[in-house]
Amino acid sequence: MSDTAPAAPQFADLGLPAPLLEALNSLGYETPSPIQAEAIPTLLAGDDLLGLAQTGTGKTAAFALPVLAGIDVSIRATQALILTPTRELALQVAEALQSYAQNMRGFSVLALYGGSPFAPQFKALERGAHVVVATPGRLTDHMRRGSIKFDHMRYLVLDEADEMLKMGFADDLDAVFEKVPEDTQKALFSATMPAGVRTVARKHMREPKEIRLHSGKTSSLDTITQKVWEVANHHKLDAMTRLLEVEPVEAMIVFVRTKIASQELSERLEARGFAAAALNGDLSQQLREQVVDRLKRGLLDIVVATDVAARGLDVERISHVLNYDLPHDSESYVHRIGRTGRAGRSGTAILFVTPRERRMLGMLEKATGQKIEQQALPTADAVRSGRLSKLATRL
Repeated sequence: MSDTAPAAPQFADLGLPAPLLEALNSLGYETPSPIQAEAIPTLLAGDDLLGLAQTGTGKTAAFALPVLAGIDVSIRATQALILTPTRELALQVAEALQSYAQNMRGFSVLALYGGSPFAPQFKALERGAHVVVATPGRLTDHMRRGSIKFDHMRYLVLDEADEMLKMGFADDLDAVFEKVPEDTQKALFSATMPAGVRTVARKHMREPKEIRLHSGKTSSLDTITQKVWEVANHHKLDAMTRLLEVEPVEAMIVFVRTKIASQELSERLEARGFAAAALNGDLSQQLREQVVDRLKRGLLDIVVATDVAARGLDVERISHVLNYDLPHDSESYVHRIGRTGRAGRSGTAILFVTPRERRMLGMLEKATGQKIEQQALPTADAVRSGRLSKLATRL
């Protein structure tokens, strides 16, 4: 018996057509992630798929590549529909599809989301976008107006299904499932598997193959170090400032509970000299996209966000997530900390708890399957040392 471990699969082993393999090579993709290695052959085989995977595991390529493999660009009609909970994620998925399809001449993808005018969307749908990536609310608007056609639909994908259900889109999703042709291949991806997601799969999918990457070495949480500090509410800003002096932060997402808190904290951080901005539902779509773009380009180091505004946020340079306010439930915590440690990079998730909130730690540790390290706040000496170290680096 040989002790040699089987070789890791390559993208060329998964059954993808040459134009997609060439695109992956030009984009620098080397070996498929675990979710890609399992999901791509399953979807290429025509099976429905139920995937339990965190953000940052490569799940966009896991469904995008098989969908593109099945698109007939000579047919000017919508053949695939991908639903996402937020505008930001819809744009990111559409951008990914465009990059993977760089060698598919004539291919078109359209992102449909609220906050943008209908007229250009109508025209793009009339021209026949091959793939539509949409938020449930805007898709429902187009369905009512009859502007999206389902006759040639071959694929339906739900990305972050648990988030869409949490946001109250269950009826909208049911309506979409009822509208697509019966033989449409369906894939559902979710970071968590609450009863609502199971219900959707049971009602609308044909014996889906199930892939679970929620625990074990394939979980994206393995790249994240979790820490907790006990901090009274009125000391949180000072505690955060100390942490920023000593932690090697490249970019940080700070989570708060309300839109007002998002705006106020970002302004207080700016007053202390940090490159910070708020990201919340009160901002126009244009302003939100500007904040995300500035974060990606390194013009911002800190974004103070609400849970809803940060859904689907995918910026590789985010090295830290700070739970300034405790999330409402463990699922939200998993989604929050999944904004760091992406694409194989390590990340740090920091949690502030008040003395009364300490009892929540056990629930969060159970949700992540990991111990959350309890830490003491940095001393004045550590802060001074951190400042000197950063100064030396800049010089």
